[in-house]
Amino acid sequence: MINHNLYIEQIDAYIDPYKPVKNAIITHSHFDHAKPGHENVLATKETIEIMKIRYGVNCARNFQVIKYNDEIIMNNIRIKFVPAGHILGSSQILISNKKNKILITGDFKTINDKSCVSFEETKCDFLITEATFGLPIFKHPNPRSEIKKLTNEIKKKDDQTFLVGAYSLGKSQRLISLLREVGYDETVFIHGSLKKICDYYVKNGIFLGSYEHVKNKKEKDLINKIIIAPPSSIKSSWSNRFINKKLCLASGWMTIKQRVKQNQIEIPLVISDHSDWFELTNNILNSQAKKVWVTHGREDALTYWCKENSINSKPLRFINREEGN
Repeated sequence: MINHNLYIEQIDAYIDPYKPVKNAIITHSHFDHAKPGHENVLATKETIEIMKIRYGVNCARNFQVIKYNDEIIMNNIRIKFVPAGHILGSSQILISNKKNKILITGDFKTINDKSCVSFEETKCDFLITEATFGLPIFKHPNPRSEIKKLTNEIKKKDDQTFLVGAYSLGKSQRLISLLREVGYDETVFIHGSLKKICDYYVKNGIFLGSYEHVKNKKEKDLINKIIIAPPSSIKSSWSNRFINKKLCLASGWMTIKQRVKQNQIEIPLVISDHSDWFELTNNILNSQAKKVWVTHGREDALTYWCKENSINSKPLRFINREEGN
């Protein structure tokens, strides 16, 4: 039913194509999965609306909304979207006919996250799984414990500004949500690129509390406060106005000390929107898949693990996929 380019010939559709196509099935709205310029897009309401926020309302010619766990039948192919737990609107795609069930995970995590719909475990015959953190060294800690590293530093009242690097879509909103979970009720200041997405999350019922664009704030107003900005901004000229600042970065890659050192990060927050090694391997086992394709990350290690566990497996290496965090 599907080939190594995630093309479903029977319905002439691609899953997360990296260039414009006639029919695109989109798992979620991150740039490396949701491209503009397609003729027809099938996705969740949230994914479509975020694409329109980021690319413009005419980023595709036609949009079709599908709800979680509803089915669409085309040319005897059934398509179902299942929550992936990655960001708001993110989905796994289950395609099936009378003989087989094929599940494409897209990006996913299995732990609970109040900023999006939680992951749903799904049985299949054939699994195509991401492997961003597909090495045994990756075991993500409890995110609430990680966010407390930040709030505990703020409590020291060292008169510093805490500049936190986080992706504009998904990670930033999750960090604010986590801050609220652990009792931090101060205003969170944000880079301008986060504003529209934060507003959209709130519109969809995600509690973020008070947040404010940092643009017109003076240095004295930001002492012992949190500013969240894209990772590229915290070390750019944009951040030079914050004199007495402490750099933080929220990413699963903060497990690797060399990356922490290279980026001159003073407070590494190991908070990932992707599954770690144990989530990846448990999901493979729980899916009961007899065949697995591995993509988007450390394909070789997870493929080797599959073979050691008598699961037919091979790696898929896609171009134009970001590293993820």
